Amino acid sequence: MKITFYGHAALGLEIKGKHIIVDPFISANPKASEIDVNSLKADYILLTHAHQDHILDVETIAKNTNAKIVSNWEIATYYGNKGFQNHPMNHGGSWNFDFGKVKYVNAIHSSSFPDGSYGGNPGGFVIEGEHKNIYISGDTALTMDMKLIPMRTKLDLAVFPIGNNFTMDVDDAIMAADFVECDKIIGCHYDTFGYIEIDKDEAKKKFFQAGKDLMLLEIGESIVL
Repeated sequence: MKITFYGHAALGLEIKGKHIIVDPFISANPKASEIDVNSLKADYILLTHAHQDHILDVETIAKNTNAKIVSNWEIATYYGNKGFQNHPMNHGGSWNFDFGKVKYVNAIHSSSFPDGSYGGNPGGFVIEGEHKNIYISGDTALTMDMKLIPMRTKLDLAVFPIGNNFTMDVDDAIMAADFVECDKIIGCHYDTFGYIEIDKDEAKKKFFQAGKDLMLLEIGESIVL
Protein backbone atom coordinates (compact mmCIF):
# COMPACT_ATOMS: atom_id res chain seq x y z
CA MET A 1 0.00 0.00 0.00
CA LYS A 2 1.51 3.29 -1.16
CA ILE A 3 0.31 6.65 0.20
CA THR A 4 1.17 9.99 -1.42
CA PHE A 5 0.43 13.41 0.07
CA TYR A 6 -0.88 16.00 -2.39
CA GLY A 7 -1.26 18.85 0.09
CA HIS A 8 -3.97 19.97 2.53
CA ALA A 9 -6.12 16.82 2.95
CA ALA A 10 -5.55 15.33 -0.51
CA LEU A 11 -4.03 11.87 -0.71
CA GLY A 12 -3.24 9.31 -3.35
CA LEU A 13 -3.43 5.62 -2.48
CA GLU A 14 -2.16 2.68 -4.52
CA ILE A 15 -3.66 -0.61 -3.37
CA LYS A 16 -3.66 -3.86 -5.35
CA GLY A 17 -2.79 -1.97 -8.52
CA LYS A 18 -5.70 0.45 -8.14
CA HIS A 19 -5.32 4.21 -7.76
CA ILE A 20 -7.49 6.04 -5.24
CA ILE A 21 -7.59 9.82 -4.76
CA VAL A 22 -8.95 11.18 -1.47
CA ASP A 23 -10.36 14.71 -1.06
CA PRO A 24 -8.67 16.36 -4.07
CA PHE A 25 -8.01 20.04 -3.39
CA ILE A 26 -4.90 20.63 -5.44
CA SER A 27 -5.22 23.08 -8.36
CA ALA A 28 -6.11 26.08 -6.15
CA ASN A 29 -3.54 25.27 -3.46
CA PRO A 30 -0.41 27.33 -4.20
CA LYS A 31 1.60 25.00 -1.97
CA ALA A 32 0.75 22.14 -4.35
CA SER A 33 1.60 24.02 -7.56
CA GLU A 34 4.03 21.30 -8.67
CA ILE A 35 1.26 18.67 -8.75
CA ASP A 36 -0.40 18.35 -12.17
CA VAL A 37 -4.00 17.36 -11.53
CA ASN A 38 -4.42 16.29 -15.14
CA SER A 39 -1.67 13.70 -14.81
CA LEU A 40 -3.12 11.94 -11.76
CA LYS A 41 -4.32 8.38 -12.15
CA ALA A 42 -7.57 7.41 -10.43
CA ASP A 43 -9.85 4.41 -10.41
CA TYR A 44 -11.75 5.78 -7.40
CA ILE A 45 -12.20 9.15 -5.71
CA LEU A 46 -13.10 9.03 -2.01
CA LEU A 47 -14.72 12.13 -0.51
CA THR A 48 -15.13 12.67 3.23
CA HIS A 49 -17.43 15.69 2.87
CA ALA A 50 -18.54 18.38 0.43
CA HIS A 51 -16.46 21.44 1.38
CA GLN A 52 -14.58 23.07 -1.48
CA ASP A 53 -11.19 22.37 0.06
CA HIS A 54 -11.95 18.65 -0.33
CA ILE A 55 -13.81 18.42 -3.65
CA LEU A 56 -12.36 21.17 -5.87
CA ASP A 57 -10.71 18.86 -8.43
CA VAL A 58 -13.19 15.99 -8.32
CA GLU A 59 -14.84 16.69 -11.67
CA THR A 60 -11.55 17.30 -13.49
CA ILE A 61 -10.06 14.04 -12.23
CA ALA A 62 -13.26 12.07 -12.82
CA LYS A 63 -13.57 13.38 -16.40
CA ASN A 64 -9.95 12.53 -17.12
CA THR A 65 -10.02 9.05 -15.61
CA ASN A 66 -13.66 7.90 -15.46
CA ALA A 67 -13.03 7.23 -11.74
CA LYS A 68 -15.89 6.12 -9.52
CA ILE A 69 -16.77 8.64 -6.79
CA VAL A 70 -17.30 7.07 -3.35
CA SER A 71 -18.91 9.11 -0.59
CA ASN A 72 -22.08 9.52 1.40
CA TRP A 73 -25.46 9.25 -0.33
CA GLU A 74 -25.89 12.99 -0.86
CA ILE A 75 -22.44 13.61 -2.34
CA ALA A 76 -22.53 10.49 -4.51
CA THR A 77 -25.99 11.46 -5.80
CA TYR A 78 -24.86 15.05 -6.46
CA TYR A 79 -22.14 13.77 -8.79
CA GLY A 80 -24.33 11.00 -10.18
CA ASN A 81 -26.81 13.63 -11.33
CA LYS A 82 -23.94 15.18 -13.28
CA GLY A 83 -23.28 11.91 -15.03
CA PHE A 84 -20.34 10.63 -12.99
CA GLN A 85 -19.93 7.05 -11.82
CA ASN A 86 -20.55 6.81 -8.11
CA HIS A 87 -20.96 4.48 -5.17
CA PRO A 88 -23.06 5.87 -2.27
CA MET A 89 -22.39 4.90 1.35
CA ASN A 90 -23.49 5.94 4.81
CA HIS A 91 -22.22 5.72 8.36
CA GLY A 92 -21.45 2.22 9.61
CA GLY A 93 -21.72 0.69 6.17
CA SER A 94 -18.89 -1.05 4.35
CA TRP A 95 -18.25 -2.38 0.86
CA ASN A 96 -15.72 -4.76 -0.64
CA PHE A 97 -14.17 -2.98 -3.63
CA ASP A 98 -11.62 -4.63 -5.92
CA PHE A 99 -8.78 -2.97 -3.97
CA GLY A 100 -10.08 -3.78 -0.49
CA LYS A 101 -12.78 -3.15 2.08
CA VAL A 102 -13.96 0.40 2.81
CA LYS A 103 -16.06 1.40 5.80
CA TYR A 104 -17.64 4.84 6.14
CA VAL A 105 -17.40 6.06 9.74
CA ASN A 106 -18.52 9.03 11.76
CA ALA A 107 -16.93 12.47 11.78
CA ILE A 108 -17.97 15.64 13.59
CA HIS A 109 -17.84 18.56 11.17
CA SER A 110 -20.14 20.28 8.65
CA SER A 111 -20.71 19.48 4.99
CA SER A 112 -22.12 21.62 2.21
CA PHE A 113 -21.14 22.22 -1.41
CA PRO A 114 -19.76 25.60 -2.49
CA ASP A 115 -23.11 26.36 -4.17
CA GLY A 116 -24.90 25.80 -0.86
CA SER A 117 -26.27 22.36 -1.71
CA TYR A 118 -26.62 19.93 1.16
CA GLY A 119 -23.60 17.64 1.42
CA GLY A 120 -25.00 15.11 3.87
CA ASN A 121 -23.19 14.15 7.05
CA PRO A 122 -19.37 14.19 7.00
CA GLY A 123 -17.43 11.01 7.54
CA GLY A 124 -14.13 9.20 7.43
CA PHE A 125 -12.92 5.97 5.86
CA VAL A 126 -11.40 2.81 7.29
CA ILE A 127 -9.65 1.02 4.44
CA GLU A 128 -8.42 -2.56 4.60
CA GLY A 129 -6.22 -3.67 1.71
CA GLU A 130 -3.02 -5.60 1.00
CA HIS A 131 -2.94 -6.78 4.61
CA LYS A 132 -2.69 -3.16 5.82
CA ASN A 133 -5.40 -1.08 7.48
CA ILE A 134 -5.63 2.69 7.48
CA TYR A 135 -8.08 5.23 8.89
CA ILE A 136 -8.62 8.54 7.11
CA SER A 137 -10.64 10.57 9.58
CA GLY A 138 -11.62 13.47 7.33
CA ASP A 139 -12.19 16.84 8.93
CA THR A 140 -13.39 16.12 12.42
CA ALA A 141 -13.40 17.07 16.04
CA LEU A 142 -12.14 14.53 18.54
CA THR A 143 -14.98 12.07 19.07
CA MET A 144 -15.51 9.09 21.31
CA ASP A 145 -16.77 7.18 18.25
CA MET A 146 -13.12 6.75 17.29
CA LYS A 147 -12.85 4.20 20.10
CA LEU A 148 -15.13 1.89 18.10
CA ILE A 149 -12.66 1.54 15.25
CA PRO A 150 -10.06 -0.72 16.94
CA MET A 151 -12.85 -2.96 18.19
CA ARG A 152 -13.21 -4.12 14.57
CA THR A 153 -9.95 -3.19 12.86
CA LYS A 154 -6.32 -3.12 13.96
CA LEU A 155 -4.85 -0.07 12.27
CA ASP A 156 -1.40 0.30 10.76
CA LEU A 157 -1.78 4.04 10.07
CA ALA A 158 -4.18 6.90 10.77
CA VAL A 159 -4.51 10.21 8.91
CA PHE A 160 -5.67 13.09 11.10
CA PRO A 161 -6.23 16.83 10.60
CA ILE A 162 -4.04 18.79 13.02
CA GLY A 163 -4.52 22.43 11.99
CA ASN A 164 -7.01 23.43 14.70
CA ASN A 165 -9.73 26.10 14.25
CA PHE A 166 -11.86 23.96 11.88
CA THR A 167 -10.76 20.53 13.14
CA MET A 168 -8.78 18.80 15.85
CA ASP A 169 -5.55 20.38 17.02
CA VAL A 170 -2.31 18.52 17.72
CA ASP A 171 -3.26 17.67 21.32
CA ASP A 172 -6.64 16.29 20.30
CA ALA A 173 -5.00 14.32 17.48
CA ILE A 174 -2.71 12.68 20.05
CA MET A 175 -5.80 11.67 22.02
CA ALA A 176 -7.40 10.44 18.80
CA ALA A 177 -4.35 8.23 18.19
CA ASP A 178 -4.93 6.72 21.62
CA PHE A 179 -8.62 6.20 20.87
CA VAL A 180 -7.91 4.33 17.62
CA GLU A 181 -4.91 2.52 19.16
CA CYS A 182 -2.51 3.56 16.40
CA ASP A 183 0.86 5.23 16.99
CA LYS A 184 1.77 5.97 13.36
CA ILE A 185 0.04 9.14 12.17
CA ILE A 186 0.09 11.26 9.02
CA GLY A 187 -0.91 14.84 9.75
CA CYS A 188 -2.96 16.84 7.25
CA HIS A 189 -5.19 19.93 7.00
CA TYR A 190 -2.56 22.35 8.29
CA ASP A 191 -0.58 25.35 6.95
CA THR A 192 -2.67 25.70 3.77
CA PHE A 193 -3.97 29.10 4.89
CA GLY A 194 -3.73 31.39 7.88
CA TYR A 195 -6.38 29.87 10.12
CA ILE A 196 -4.61 26.51 10.27
CA GLU A 197 -0.92 27.34 10.46
CA ILE A 198 1.00 25.29 13.03
CA ASP A 199 4.45 24.93 14.52
CA LYS A 200 5.51 21.70 12.83
CA ASP A 201 8.52 21.07 15.04
CA GLU A 202 6.42 21.52 18.17
CA ALA A 203 3.76 19.17 16.77
CA LYS A 204 6.32 16.44 16.10
CA LYS A 205 7.81 16.96 19.55
CA LYS A 206 4.44 16.54 21.24
CA PHE A 207 3.75 13.30 19.36
CA PHE A 208 7.22 11.99 20.15
CA GLN A 209 6.76 12.76 23.85
CA ALA A 210 3.50 10.82 23.70
CA GLY A 211 5.32 7.82 22.21
CA LYS A 212 3.88 8.33 18.73
CA ASP A 213 5.25 9.04 15.27
CA LEU A 214 3.80 12.08 13.48
CA MET A 215 4.69 12.19 9.79
CA LEU A 216 4.32 15.57 8.09
CA LEU A 217 4.98 14.61 4.48
CA GLU A 218 6.20 17.06 1.88
CA ILE A 219 3.72 17.62 -0.94
CA GLY A 220 4.34 14.88 -3.47
CA GLU A 221 6.12 12.67 -0.95
CA SER A 222 5.09 9.03 -0.57
CA ILE A 223 5.40 6.28 2.00
CA VAL A 224 4.84 2.54 1.59
CA LEU A 225 3.21 0.42 4.29
